[in-house]
Amino acid sequence: MVLESLSLALGAEPIERWDMKARLVRFGEIEVEGERYTHDVVIDGGKVRKRKKGPSKQFREKFGHTPLSAGEEIPWAGKQLIVGTGAHGALPVMDEVLAEAKRRSIEVITKPTLEACRLLEEVKKGQAHAILHCTC
Repeated sequence: MVLESLSLALGAEPIERWDMKARLVRFGEIEVEGERYTHDVVIDGGKVRKRKKGPSKQFREKFGHTPLSAGEEIPWAGKQLIVGTGAHGALPVMDEVLAEAKRRSIEVITKPTLEACRLLEEVKKGQAHAILHCTC
């Protein structure tokens, strides 16, 4: 904030910041841009919304957990999709999601949610595309 104010005062172009902030507060709770959520979230171009798992629930028995399936509203707009797989990394990502990402030339990074949140700090807010699982 100080650097941005200083650069504006000097007539320089504003400094672009890497400012997407997310963190796993504790098992079952995530914080994104200062707002806390007790459910999984989708970040699409920096905008946060609740993950709607409905289309994936049919695969729960097969995986022992509701996986991430291509039937969900996945934020495909970026070059990279960060998937936080939960506190213990247990969220399954179905092969069809990876295949669709490859078809779209999108790199998928799957990490436990704590690590995924750290990766988001390196992404410009408007370019952040992620799905963050807040439990297991």
